[in-house]
Amino acid sequence: MQVLVRDNNVDQALRVLKKKMQREGVFREMKQRRSYEKPSERKTREKAEAIRRARKLARKQAIREGLLPAPPKKKLPERKPPLPQTAARPAG
Repeated sequence: MQVLVRDNNVDQALRVLKKKMQREGVFREMKQRRSYEKPSERKTREKAEAIRRARKLARKQAIREGLLPAPPKKKLPERKPPLPQTAARPAG
């Protein structure tokens, strides 16, 4: 995994790296590998994850086809409009 550091901004690069690692599932895998997982538990977990993914896919498909109502969208807080710019008066 590679992240470019622009203008010596290491904090920004770290944030981007963490986001990429989160998307790839690195943190989840690290957490699972902290302790031993029996093969039977692993199969059970993977099967449950597959079922969860299939249900999510089916739900999204049903929403697209109009069989289920779409979930309500989150409302963002309203922003105040910017103040109008006043023309600078010439001195004199």
